[in-house]
Amino acid sequence: MKHVRSTSLSLLPAALAFLLATTAVSFADSSVTIDGTTFVNKGRVGIGRIPANQRDKFGETFGSGSGMSVDAKSWTRDGDTYKGSLWLLPDRGYNAVGTTDYRPRINTIDIQLTPVAPGTTPSADKQQSSVQAKLADTLMLVDDKGADTTGLDPMDGVRPAAGGMPDLPQAPNGKISLDNEAIVRLPDGGMFISDEYGPYIYRFSADGHLVSATQPPAALLPMRKGKLSFASNNPGPGETAPTPKDPDTGRQNNQGLEGMSMTPDGKFLIAVLQSATRQDGGDSGSTRQNTRALVYDAADLNHLKLVHEYVVPLPVFTDAKGKKAVAAQSEVLALSPTSFLMLARDSGNGYGQPGDKSLYRSIDIVDVSAATDIAGTDFDGVKPVAPKGVVDPSVKPATLTQFIDINDSADLARFGLHNGAPNDRNNLSEKWEAMGIAKVIDPNLPNDYFLFVANDNDFLTQDGFQVGTAYKGDGGADVDTMFQVFQVTLPGFSAK
Repeated sequence: MKHVRSTSLSLLPAALAFLLATTAVSFADSSVTIDGTTFVNKGRVGIGRIPANQRDKFGETFGSGSGMSVDAKSWTRDGDTYKGSLWLLPDRGYNAVGTTDYRPRINTIDIQLTPVAPGTTPSADKQQSSVQAKLADTLMLVDDKGADTTGLDPMDGVRPAAGGMPDLPQAPNGKISLDNEAIVRLPDGGMFISDEYGPYIYRFSADGHLVSATQPPAALLPMRKGKLSFASNNPGPGETAPTPKDPDTGRQNNQGLEGMSMTPDGKFLIAVLQSATRQDGGDSGSTRQNTRALVYDAADLNHLKLVHEYVVPLPVFTDAKGKKAVAAQSEVLALSPTSFLMLARDSGNGYGQPGDKSLYRSIDIVDVSAATDIAGTDFDGVKPVAPKGVVDPSVKPATLTQFIDINDSADLARFGLHNGAPNDRNNLSEKWEAMGIAKVIDPNLPNDYFLFVANDNDFLTQDGFQVGTAYKGDGGADVDTMFQVFQVTLPGFSAK
């Protein structure tokens, strides 16, 4: 596997810069070549915000982007302006101290993008207004019987398998527990949603009813004392922490199927665990590097069939204390059945957090074409594929190539943003967890796309309201929902 990184320098003429109301600057396109195909990051072309205290039509604080899906059919261009719609998926609600009975939902956002020319710097008054985002609608997610679902930690609760459903996470109040993390739009208007508790893949109808649930291989299921235990160690009001607090095997607490995407041909669904399973080194922050990518045949949307599984190495960096750390993945976007973009990041740093400077936030390219397929092997059972974080010698992991450095200081500065002190609203927030893609719609740039990236703001506002109660987010920050848009060249990719 050959990987080459290169840069090219271009200068916009002053006249053109004047017409665009921009300042001409030198800008280096960042490109990587993988097996003869060159992928290009042309940098940010748009920034926009939704205020932290935005409320939805149910009167509750709007949660931002744990997952995203752009409606390709709605995407249009009129001159220099694009319009469309996207789904933005929040997770389990504001939960600074334990979880609450927040009702899982999907938000529809109307988007207008007037991109800045790649490499130019917009005037100060337009630095963060090239993306106009408006909350248009909110849809509640209910179970197969039409009852509310909940963000509450399920603790030891299990709804027994029935009606074609596997064992499901069930909260103490009897509701199905969801900690939603990724969303895929389906042709019938329905959706796949992946979650942390299961970690499962759920199919919902267009009106938000649960239709089916896919249970992952046994190696990913959280087990405590030999029993299935979906607890994440975030007990709700009046509940106690699970014993032990961490699973013995399976996904680590709050490290479920964080990323999920359908391949462009619509044939395969790729879902990726946020970090390694407990038995694969996921019991330590420094050894959780080897996560797993599951590839499902999606011919029958109600009965996904696991056809491939790969070990995916997560990025490793040195933290502020000089120690080895692993950047867990937060979202994926499939480029083909054997490659995908993967957003990985550190934690605890950014606006609203104790730390101010992030050491790793990046969108990388993962290629599994030469990796060992472990689907259906002993590694899907009790045998670790990476004990103590060391990959079994019989297994070749996927390859990982850095593509977009989200923390690029020069590119951030073009839009009045930064990474690090001062830890204010223009310092990127901690969690960037959603990606979506839309065509540039330019016959001269047939392989160019807008890559949308959104943050999960953890519902942090000083003017919050959820589950019948007003709240002020910990730390005193008002963390807006933010959209960053990159222009990228992706040869061979075809967004539908």
